[in-house]
Amino acid sequence: MDFLAAAVPPKMTSSVVITNRDRFELVFRTAGPKDAGAVLRIGVISDTHGLLRPEVEKPLAGVAHIVHAGDIGSPNVIAGLRRIAPVIAIRGNVDTGHWAEHYPETQMITFGGRCIYVLHDVKTLQLDPVSSGVDVIVCGHSHRPRIETIRGVLYLNPGSAGPRRFNLPVTVATLDLTTSGLAPVIHHLGGAS
Repeated sequence: MDFLAAAVPPKMTSSVVITNRDRFELVFRTAGPKDAGAVLRIGVISDTHGLLRPEVEKPLAGVAHIVHAGDIGSPNVIAGLRRIAPVIAIRGNVDTGHWAEHYPETQMITFGGRCIYVLHDVKTLQLDPVSSGVDVIVCGHSHRPRIETIRGVLYLNPGSAGPRRFNLPVTVATLDLTTSGLAPVIHHLGGAS
């Protein structure tokens, strides 16, 4: 996410609050009463490894924001995703080029009053999400889609949208956020090979 590039050195965690009244408005406050009950849909993608499939456009159409959970593989992936919606991205283990240096390894973000912690490999999680007030952990790395709630925290891995690996599916996710709950969905990119 370029607006954080200058302010967030590598190996740092950054925070930003996004409201759904205007998807391009970046503000540092929580959602207000006008946002109560509204649905904010976030696109979640990971492990593109330099490949942005045209099939991602359909499930991500209309999202307010896209979160990329690392292993981007190429700056062209982020540029392509930005044609769909604003993008927040973190660096994964394959993102070693100079272009990737400004992406943090983790990000704490708030959408519509929900706290989301983004990291590439959930096995490297170094905070207690419950005591930290985190509502959602978004991760990638395993290439395996996952939706699981542990101790009241949603763990969401969108799987891999990049080159097919072994017999694993090619997937992305969306996450609907409301004041009353979270609704994650894994979308299989049919026909992707």
